[in-house]
Amino acid sequence: MSSEEWPVAIFVDGRREELPDPVAIEEPLALRIASPGGEDTPLAVTMRTPGHDRELAAGFLYGEGLIETARDLVSIDAADTCGVENVARIALAPGRDARARAEARSFVATAACGVCGKTAIESIFVKGLPLIETGRPRIVRSVLEALPARMRAAQRGFEKTGGLHAAALFDAAGTLLVLREDVGRHNAVDKVVGERLFAGTLPLRDGVLVLSGRAGFEIVQKAARAGIPIVAAVGAPSSLALCMAERCGMTLIGFLRPGRFNLYTGPDRVEV
Repeated sequence: MSSEEWPVAIFVDGRREELPDPVAIEEPLALRIASPGGEDTPLAVTMRTPGHDRELAAGFLYGEGLIETARDLVSIDAADTCGVENVARIALAPGRDARARAEARSFVATAACGVCGKTAIESIFVKGLPLIETGRPRIVRSVLEALPARMRAAQRGFEKTGGLHAAALFDAAGTLLVLREDVGRHNAVDKVVGERLFAGTLPLRDGVLVLSGRAGFEIVQKAARAGIPIVAAVGAPSSLALCMAERCGMTLIGFLRPGRFNLYTGPDRVEV
């Protein structure tokens, strides 16, 4: 459930009306490395919209370079299966488990993004970011400009609340592959990547990721880690996001809407 009703006084032209208003749910999710015989190791805490928590956890782990495939995950017990509200207990394969426990100290109480909780500047640059193959795929301008409307039409949570971000994965022909919504922009991306991880389709060498908001560094890093060649945002990119996109060979687009967009990096993939 992505929303709940809240009693609200609505004023229109000075007239007051009492109505229930759907608001987006925001709750913490604690990610913990499970220990069968001892105390779990806290990994991170993120504020998220409940739903697709296993995808969120898997996408986070993949984005941070702590796993490479779904086989590295022994299990993820989210709230509905582990019996503890707002907790995801993650059991990893032995080698991955040791690394995750060693790096857990880098994720001290991440409240809003995958960067702000890191304890060292060097740790925000995830190891193993791939260089994305140049020139592939190519997307036609008219198809690109139509993607925000296609994403918006599939945003059921935003339709009800107006308070959820979206990340939508398309192919170069404009077919919607998967869409996830969340109060956190980065969480929506993690959920998309986690869904594709479980589907066994990573890296996403032919994917086009569309974002309902801006393109910050942490989101571009997650997309690069997943091998996504084209990222298009309705909002603006940041300077560090542009540096990351250029470094990885990614096409990064901002201010995307019908009739216009800004093409910042990787122009060879867009047929204008």
